[in-house]
Amino acid sequence: MNSSITVAVTGAAGQIGYALLPRLASGEIFGPDVRVNLKLIEIEPVLPKLEGTAMELTDCAFGALGDITCTADIETGFGDADWVLLLGSMPRGIVVDGRKIEERSDLLRINGGIFTDQGRAIGRFARPDARVLVVGNPANTNALIGRSHARQEGQLWMAMTALDANRAAAQLARRSGSEVRSVRRLCIWGNHSPTMYPDVFNAQIGGQPGFEAIGSDQAWLESDFLPVVQQRGKAIIEARGASSAMSAASSALDTVMQVARPTEAGDCFSAAVFSDGRYDIPEGLMCGLPLFSDGGSVRVIDDFEISDLSRRYIDASVAELIEERDAVRDLIG
Repeated sequence: MNSSITVAVTGAAGQIGYALLPRLASGEIFGPDVRVNLKLIEIEPVLPKLEGTAMELTDCAFGALGDITCTADIETGFGDADWVLLLGSMPRGIVVDGRKIEERSDLLRINGGIFTDQGRAIGRFARPDARVLVVGNPANTNALIGRSHARQEGQLWMAMTALDANRAAAQLARRSGSEVRSVRRLCIWGNHSPTMYPDVFNAQIGGQPGFEAIGSDQAWLESDFLPVVQQRGKAIIEARGASSAMSAASSALDTVMQVARPTEAGDCFSAAVFSDGRYDIPEGLMCGLPLFSDGGSVRVIDDFEISDLSRRYIDASVAELIEERDAVRDLIG
């Protein structure tokens, strides 16, 4: 092995973790010559289940798999991590103190406390240039809270929107009769929620402008495409009785690879990062934006044109992010 990398994963015994960890350990993500050390984090009652997952990873005999640490201690878990994948969060519908949590505002506050502690520990114990991807919902505001307590400018904090981008790309490919890999330059703006906006107008499909490739059909765009993509998570829960796991795991790993490898010229990838005022989006939000990586650093792409239709949808999603931020302002460091 020429090098090694340490990846910390919270909620590692869950369904997303079970789908994600074998691919991390196999050498697929960082390359066959990079040893992957895994730090798997769970709450105490779930540690026996996590040990079973670690046993299975060992039994896979992956050549790229290094050390496996299973722990409930976040300081140990985040220690010297190059990548941190925050899969775990309190889901809607969980019972806390005898009360079923359904309101988004309650969910924000419960998760805010978790990400306050995790953010501090990541800032203190992970590498100062660690890459942090929040998958657990509400991902954008969880990431905002965590980042504010990490207080490490060299760390890149992101919330996942690649799942939305993949869902959108699949629908656009089907509509245009193209291969999904021909969908490029597709950005998800705003929040990872039903308000998020997949931008067809800046996308390219098979070398054509995205809107032209779908027949310039605005009625289909607004009445079919947007609702399908925005409500896809709900549809999956209704169909399988559980939230997205396989596709969420795959999309999280897509984000890792998109950050770690150079973006092709003329393309972009999607994640929510800390906004700095570009595209008339207020500073200080974790907002989905078009991104470019040189394989080391990540920057926001500046040349996307925003149509009037796009601006309306982007503004609605940004307004939701502002509302979420204001609801937990006291938890932001």
